[in-house]
Amino acid sequence: MKFAKEFTSQMVPEWEGAYMNYYYLKEILKQVLIFRRWKQKQSPPPVSTPRKRNLLKRSTFYRAFSGLTNRHSNYGKNDEEDEVILVSEMQERELPEEGQHYETLFLRSSEEGAENELVFFRKLDEEFNKVIDFYRGKVEEVVVEAEDLNKQMDAFIALQVKIIDPNFHTPSPSGSSPLRPERDQQKMVSLEVLDHVKINVIPESALSTLKNIFDGAKSDLSFSQGELRNAQAKLKQAFVEFHRKLRLLKSYSFLNQLGFSKIMKKYDKITSRNASKAYLEMVENSFLSQSDEVVKLMERVEAAFIKHFANANRRQGMRDLRPRAKRDNHGVTFFMGCFFGCSIALIVAVILTVKARDLFKSEGRNQYMTNIFPLYSLFSYLVLHMLMYAGNIYFWMRYRVNYAFIFGFKPSTELGYKEILLLSSGLSVLTLAAVLSNLEMEMDERTRSFQALTELVPLALVIVVLLIMFCPFNIIYRTNRFFLIVCLWHCICAPLHKVNFPDFFLADQLTSQGPCYNEMMTSISWFQVQLLRTLEFYICYYGWGDFKKRENTCDRSDVYKTFSILIAVIPYWFRLLQCLRQLWERKEYGPAWNGLKYLSTIVAVVTRTIYVQRPGLTIRIIAASSSVIATVFNTYWDMVKDWGLLCRNSNNPWLRDKLILPNKSIYFIAMVLNMILRLAWMQTVLDFYETPFLHRSTVIFIFAALEIIRRGIWNFFRLENEHLNNVGKFRAVKSVPLPFSYEDGDKEL
Repeated sequence: MKFAKEFTSQMVPEWEGAYMNYYYLKEILKQVLIFRRWKQKQSPPPVSTPRKRNLLKRSTFYRAFSGLTNRHSNYGKNDEEDEVILVSEMQERELPEEGQHYETLFLRSSEEGAENELVFFRKLDEEFNKVIDFYRGKVEEVVVEAEDLNKQMDAFIALQVKIIDPNFHTPSPSGSSPLRPERDQQKMVSLEVLDHVKINVIPESALSTLKNIFDGAKSDLSFSQGELRNAQAKLKQAFVEFHRKLRLLKSYSFLNQLGFSKIMKKYDKITSRNASKAYLEMVENSFLSQSDEVVKLMERVEAAFIKHFANANRRQGMRDLRPRAKRDNHGVTFFMGCFFGCSIALIVAVILTVKARDLFKSEGRNQYMTNIFPLYSLFSYLVLHMLMYAGNIYFWMRYRVNYAFIFGFKPSTELGYKEILLLSSGLSVLTLAAVLSNLEMEMDERTRSFQALTELVPLALVIVVLLIMFCPFNIIYRTNRFFLIVCLWHCICAPLHKVNFPDFFLADQLTSQGPCYNEMMTSISWFQVQLLRTLEFYICYYGWGDFKKRENTCDRSDVYKTFSILIAVIPYWFRLLQCLRQLWERKEYGPAWNGLKYLSTIVAVVTRTIYVQRPGLTIRIIAASSSVIATVFNTYWDMVKDWGLLCRNSNNPWLRDKLILPNKSIYFIAMVLNMILRLAWMQTVLDFYETPFLHRSTVIFIFAALEIIRRGIWNFFRLENEHLNNVGKFRAVKSVPLPFSYEDGDKEL
């Protein structure tokens, strides 16, 4: 692999703009190479005589000491005959606001074609100063964070001693400050520190939130084991994230030093000069190379973590601090291929069975499409969602969108696109096998008497999926399954939980499975086929015993119709409550406008559902009007707020200043598709259900699939925008809430 690609692959995605621009410097050197090759073709190389060499050496000497660089302290003075550059450091008194910067004086500027070389060294200095400023700022930041963690550890150790021995009043010998320099680590921490700290009360569950609302937030220490365990868990996570940040800084320093070394050696090779030695000496003597704060902090963090959070077990402690990188599993690829092959074979078998038995013209076609087809469509929606998610992951990885960090997955536990494809292909095999077995049971004369038994096949498949989902054993990606369950629970308890990105991202997925497209619910038994409505139909169809006769009596019940309206608004209600929670936390108007968007969608969905159940001209006009307002509001929010597009004064007209995809037309295509697919609700008020060659359930299924595809496209650009926001703020590690706050201003430390 070429160094340029290796350099890019090793970057921290959120710090990409802070790295040296290796590609740009390389492009400048290409221009230098092109000129030199052209010059060689124009004339043979001049013969160098001793007299010319002496004149060159003398002119170089005069330029170097002509008085232009007296204000600099010089690095890497070269006594060789072919001295090319003079590297200087500008003093703080000359740059009071920016600190120490470096400047390179090119000593061959009078030569023909040296303009590109001047540009190269000017850009090289600019990039190096950028790297130095960023690294110095980050080092100062981690030093402050280390001091904060020290204060947290002082309080934690004191609390630990107080709980273990309540009668202990002398300074604790185990209370040394683990992250301070060795000369300061002998200071003892008195238990009096507990008189000046409070426990941070951050509701982490629905029950704790309700308790804090009614009882008030109690932040005084009660010296309980629960407080100690909570503090230990938070501090452990804080140490892990802090150590990760230190590792990223160490990698940043090394990778940039290597980049400057590579680009200077490439310059020497192209120009046949010897400039790298002087410049790399300056790099070696700079803060980027000489600062050892990061390395020392890493050693102290590791020692403190092993002592206090790993029971002095170094292997266990380092395993927690440095999780192993995720490796490709060839077994996943193999079984994914097998399942996809089986899925294709089963699709062919289903098609041949339907065609051989001429099921499209059979008497039970309408009955089957009305009652059985929606039961299996549930799994089709899930498979399509997973396929879109796998495609998103593939392109996120390709364009270096750090989806694992944005979603907050535990290190090395995130699923790649291959794992998602494995799960989706496995589910498709189970679904298609159930469909085929159902067709065979229905058509086989020997099993025709067991018609009721055939109706239980979809229910059995649902039970299998639920058992896998809630399986407590460490199989089939347990960490990810539980992560999904927790996020779903947060959606259900929306206003009682702090809203994180995965929570509202999942709630947005549910809105695409909600009844954006409601079909007619008349006396001839049309029912909702989307995921949430299908779950409702499962309960009705099997709970009320309709499966025994393959009849749908659900629509005859007023209770079922009422629940249809409630289910229609549940996903949007989740998002509305999440927006209200964000409004309460942030005290900003952004979540309020977002909540108003979901409120308008709720009104549109309810009116469309009522129109579906009780058609009429008035309700039809209301449904159409509210849907137009909601569509315009949602489309604007998708493009401007969620995607960050439609910026008039952007460097990329009507897009963002920074884009990930190289082809700008893709963004415009995505916006047009989003707008068109947003208008799919018109099939409700226009009664666009009946077609001469497709059953009504099939038409509804197609519209639902289009909404899932629209949501999949939305997901990619939504996460791209979130990634660019993190990049703009250089956020590369999670911020972990700390357990204690000191009384001076109640500042969290």
